[in-house]
Amino acid sequence: MSLQWSSDLEIGIPVIDSQHQRIVEYINGVELAHQHHSQKELLVVLDELVDYTLSHFEFEESLIEEAGYPFTKAHKKVHALFTRRVQGYQQRAKAGEDVTEELTHTLKTWLVNHIKHDDRDYTGVVKDNMNEATKRVKAKSGSWMSRLFG
Repeated sequence: MSLQWSSDLEIGIPVIDSQHQRIVEYINGVELAHQHHSQKELLVVLDELVDYTLSHFEFEESLIEEAGYPFTKAHKKVHALFTRRVQGYQQRAKAGEDVTEELTHTLKTWLVNHIKHDDRDYTGVVKDNMNEATKRVKAKSGSWMSRLFG
């Protein structure tokens, strides 16, 4: 059964929500490869999932670090542990082992729990930081640029 994106998985930061949605699509791709009985398809989707998730983690970590989130170090550690776990599945799959059911269950459970708990914890701090940054940009652009073109 595929994982369905729903509003209860949104954290209210559109760029992060869209990245999470993309990860859900990759997880569903893993399940689809299993339905097709295609190890080759699984390996391709798994490589894409790992690459995309790593870039998402880096982006998310830069946001929370910049925002001064007090649990940034712990959040990064959770990401690193999960990455190692998925890379273990990836190696097992490359060795020919059928890991799709176990992997799909792990991915779905981890992602939903991570979004609903770990990611929701940093949402307020990141939103506040983004709002402050937007105000600073508007204030700067409102100064010399508005005078120049006003």
